[in-house]
Amino acid sequence: MTRKKVKLAYIIDDNARKATFKKRKKGIVKKVSELTILCGIDACAIISNPYDSQAEVWPNPKGAKHIIKRYLKTPVIDESKNMNQERFIMQKISKAMEKLDKQRHENREKQIALAMFECMEKRKHLENLTIGDLKDMDKLIEDYMKDIKSKIDEFA
Repeated sequence: MTRKKVKLAYIIDDNARKATFKKRKKGIVKKVSELTILCGIDACAIISNPYDSQAEVWPNPKGAKHIIKRYLKTPVIDESKNMNQERFIMQKISKAMEKLDKQRHENREKQIALAMFECMEKRKHLENLTIGDLKDMDKLIEDYMKDIKSKIDEFA
């Protein structure tokens, strides 16, 4: 039997909220335990309980303290491998900006090549082009000439 999708919203009924908390807490602890076994890593979980003054610590308070101390002692070099949310987003934005710049450059090159071919077919006159367009066209022609020369040298 398939499970229905749970609506993620605050549970108003106290009893239902407590029951859900107990079930979910048990599931999280089980997942952390499985993760440590399957991947051979050290992990801990600290779950603050709103219904009890004592927080639940897995595997035990001593083990959790040991893992937390080791994490806090991590040198700055290793810490740079850990990525926080802000650094992750900034990295994504940077990559997207690089991709956008590359795409703009490719689009400009294609526009200039199209204008050049239209001029060669006499469908467009050079007077309609700006100085920037003509400079870009000159560079594109030089690049084409370099490519042609390198291909000739390959066959020679």
